[in-house]
Amino acid sequence: MSPHLHSESIRLDRLPLGMRARVASVDWAALDQGEANRLRQFGFDEGVTVEPLHLGPFGRDPIAVRVGRMTVAIRRKHAGAVRVTPLQQ
Repeated sequence: MSPHLHSESIRLDRLPLGMRARVASVDWAALDQGEANRLRQFGFDEGVTVEPLHLGPFGRDPIAVRVGRMTVAIRRKHAGAVRVTPLQQ
């Protein structure tokens, strides 16, 4: 494993704001087909760098996430299906 990675993955919805991470896996089976397609279109895939930027005002939903060079909004429950490995700052 690369030395700039932490050893354990966490759910994307638990990643602190402003912390960059690499997608370790996506539990596609936990998402319905439309949700899975949407995440794929946004570029969520193993190895992609992500960073949560903002939380929505009501129930902290949705989450604004930088995916590569794009910023997207996803529901907290969908972010829970994405496991990430935090990158050291």
